[in-house]
Amino acid sequence: MHPIATPAAPTPAGHYSQGIAHAGLVYVAGQLPLDPATGEVVGAGDIAAQTERVLLNVEAVLRAANSGLDRLLSVTVFVTGRDLWGGVNAVYARMLGAHRPARAIVPVGELKPGCLIEVQAVAAQRE
Repeated sequence: MHPIATPAAPTPAGHYSQGIAHAGLVYVAGQLPLDPATGEVVGAGDIAAQTERVLLNVEAVLRAANSGLDRLLSVTVFVTGRDLWGGVNAVYARMLGAHRPARAIVPVGELKPGCLIEVQAVAAQRE
């Protein structure tokens, strides 16, 4: 197992890694819509801006592990309301293009204050 750490994604706030690479797979810890440089929540109240930031954070961890969004196998999306799914889907489709990994969207009560979305993922590393 190899922990993944990159300054291009937010620094973990607890006892966990941004990701773990093992046996050709990358397990990305839940990413929030935080600016990696400041740690601040981006796009207050804007699910499109928050979804883009979250996916950029996921992508940064994947790149640090020799992977990318095009290598995603499974994605779990946590959102604070079902009414946000349309906004999430629009940005998700734009950023992933024709690639369609397995996915679950889970409505949750609350995330970190100001955050509407969190994403965790599993991807394959490049050969």
